[in-house]
Amino acid sequence: MDRVAGAALGAIAPDPRPLTGEPLSLDLLNTLWHDRYGRYDLLDSTAGLACWLSGSRVAAAYAGGELRADRTTLAAARAARSAVAGVAGRVDAGPGAFDAFNRLLDAGRIRRLLTAAGPVERLEAADPGRLLGYLVAADYLRLLSTAGDRLRSCANPTCGLRFHDVSRNGTRRWCTSTGCGNRAKAARHYARRTASAP
Repeated sequence: MDRVAGAALGAIAPDPRPLTGEPLSLDLLNTLWHDRYGRYDLLDSTAGLACWLSGSRVAAAYAGGELRADRTTLAAARAARSAVAGVAGRVDAGPGAFDAFNRLLDAGRIRRLLTAAGPVERLEAADPGRLLGYLVAADYLRLLSTAGDRLRSCANPTCGLRFHDVSRNGTRRWCTSTGCGNRAKAARHYARRTASAP
């Protein structure tokens, strides 16, 4: 949170999303969600961006400088979200989607150095304004290579939230058990009751 500038700490609203705390790339995708009441976009303003930056893992991933909740960072976040959404879980992603994603990776690099204190890794970017996209894309690649079979979309077809299934047996189906999971259970219960009614 200390790396987020551009909004006073007391002015940052609580995160309204039903699912938070996912790995950086999935958390960015989850800034766009819908429920039975409507469609929401946390990145529709710099205030929403400040909310996301303050609660996301982006500050931990970026150990240098500041990420500002300004229009430049907002545009970068929206572009990164679109590029990751173009390839995430998509078997029909075309070459253009992969090109857009790979352009995110062109914005930064990890430089490995040997120092008196030992080996270190430093994140470098020619354009700090595009660094957020690099961090998000690098995180998604890490997830694909370490847990690709555990990346899921909520089983509720009207939800669309994504999560990394860290359950022991790998059978998590819902974004949250109290949200979509509870509604599915209630719907099954209602269907059983009406089916058995005379």
